[in-house]
This record gives sequence, structure tokens and C-alpha cells, in this order.
Amino acid sequence: MSDALARRGHAHPGTLPSRTEVVLEAIKHAILTGELKPGQALVESDLAEQLGVSKTPVREALKTLAASGLVNMSPYKGAAVRAVDRTHARSVYDMRLLLEPTAAARSTAAGRVQEDAKAALDLADRAQDTAERSLANRAFHRAMYAGCGNPLLVRSLDELRDQTALLSTAAWSTRPSWDLEAAEHRTILQAAEAGDAERVRDLMRSHIAAFVARNFPEGEA
Repeated sequence: MSDALARRGHAHPGTLPSRTEVVLEAIKHAILTGELKPGQALVESDLAEQLGVSKTPVREALKTLAASGLVNMSPYKGAAVRAVDRTHARSVYDMRLLLEPTAAARSTAAGRVQEDAKAALDLADRAQDTAERSLANRAFHRAMYAGCGNPLLVRSLDELRDQTALLSTAAWSTRPSWDLEAAEHRTILQAAEAGDAERVRDLMRSHIAAFVARNFPEGEA
């Protein structure tokens, strides 16, 4: 583990509600940016030493990450970063295909996507590595659906965001497609700026489906 993880684990007193949350965010960030790789063991004592805490907040953080789908926990093997399983990946993206195009279309119809989506594309243009690209990708997609007017729909998509980020990071490391996806993002935003909710819905559906087809095709293990 790098010094970056340790720096994220040491917060000034009072800056976050609890030590467990500090630890949770540090480990989560390391997973979503690829610092901790899919399948990598997460040893409580090692993480605690790296983050400068006891094992208790690490244990609680790992439980929370397991509940969100980023970590697998086994009574015999311990905790590990969730491996990128293609069957699971297709399930995650199937949920997004069912929900996100509709949410993006509703946000567009309400005029609530443009400013934050533009900011996300600016962040993407400045991205220097996979970590920054992952953050930009998450920000863009959330900007496209967050204004849909249905808090339950937003919550459902938020719950898929971390798993999507993990899957995307793994895909970009083996089959780089960021330039193509960034171009698709710009086309989606152009449709949103034009207020064309139906086109946004269709473009978002095609964008998500194309990513799956490229990176998690049917027939592969």
C-alpha cells in the first residue's frame, strides 16, 4: 500500500464525524482508484498500521464496504477487494440500463443537468490518470440523473455508483476506451443542452450498452 492511503487515513480531529468514516473513505478511495486491486487481500492489521488506527474502525469499514459490494468477506479467507466478475458486472449494468436513461431524460426535461455535467466534463478533460477519470465519470453520470425528481430512483442509482466505478476502473486498465466514452458524454450533454429529453434517454442507453459490449461481452468468462 502506498503513502497516499496513509495520508487519507489521517484526518485532523473534528473534520469527519468518526474515525471509522475516515478509514472507510480512505479504503474506498484506494479501491475505486485502483490503488487496491480487485482480488487483493485486505488484512486488518496491515490496514490499521498503514492508517494509524486500531483494527476496530478498519473492521467496521470493511463490513460497510462488503455491504456496498466493494469487498468480499469470507470466514476462512478474510476480506478482499471484490474481483471483477463478468456475470456480476452485467447485472450491475443491466440495472443501470433499466433506470439511468429514464432518470437522465427526466433531469433533462426539468433543466437540471447542464451546470454540474459541464463541470464533470471539464474535470474529465484535465484527467491525468485512471483515478481522476473515474471521479469525472461518476460526477458526469450523477449530474445527468440527480435532477430526475424521484429520490428513490436517485438513491438506487447512487447505490450502483461505487460498483460501477470499480468495474469501470478495471475495464479501463485492460481495454482503454476513455476517449470514446468522453466523446459520448459530450454528445449526451449537447442533447441535454438542447432540452431533447428523448434523445438523452436514447443516447444514455446506447452509451451504457456499448460500454458493456466492449468490456463485458456475452460469452466471456
